Amino acid sequence: SEMCIRDRSTWDSIYLWIQMEQQKKKADNKMREIRIEKMVLNIGVGKSGDELTKAAKVLQDLTDQKPVFSRAKYTIRSFNVKRNETMAVHATIRGGKAMELLKRGLKVKDFELRSRCFTDNGNFGFGVDEHIDLGIKFDPTTGIYGMDFYVILSRPGLRVKSRKHARSSIGKTHRVSKEDAMKWFKERLSGTVLQSSFIFDQICLLYTSDAADDTPCVDLGGRRIIKKK
Repeated sequence: SEMCIRDRSTWDSIYLWIQMEQQKKKADNKMREIRIEKMVLNIGVGKSGDELTKAAKVLQDLTDQKPVFSRAKYTIRSFNVKRNETMAVHATIRGGKAMELLKRGLKVKDFELRSRCFTDNGNFGFGVDEHIDLGIKFDPTTGIYGMDFYVILSRPGLRVKSRKHARSSIGKTHRVSKEDAMKWFKERLSGTVLQSSFIFDQICLLYTSDAADDTPCVDLGGRRIIKKK
């Protein structure tokens, strides 16, 4: 019996050593490195006109790119929004410029994000109230605009699901999870992840649903909350 116990402890230690070696090999794999696929900056004005043009100028000065205008998909009479009306502007940034702007945006938030800012697909987003906090000089003729940051994280090999020839799916273990995104945020950007409020999550669970076009709604922390009648 002593020999069996000794053998069992030996095999347990060998098994733990094998697991540690596999994790180390997995961590050193270049294909497992998480990177920023792209980052989208969005300014929602809610209507077309001079305000939308000024918002596009702010986004162009910030990103040095020509922004793209977004159109409304539905008609919402209570908000005076018509279908196909330009009401927002956004820009997509990649590479080193994306990391630079992300750090400037997180500096406004003191590199702190709540866990609800991260999605199950490994993406995360947050908002900034005033664009002048990003280092842009204030212009009285333009005004002050807030904007949304949305970051898409991925691992090398994401192209196989969208290429034309030999298209394939991404394995479950190769996808970026919510835990992977939060770990990347802590290690790469030295950020802090705060726990979400339980009361807020319960409100979102009760009130978030598909609503009619004329149902009033408010935006709390980046989520669309529907007021039940």
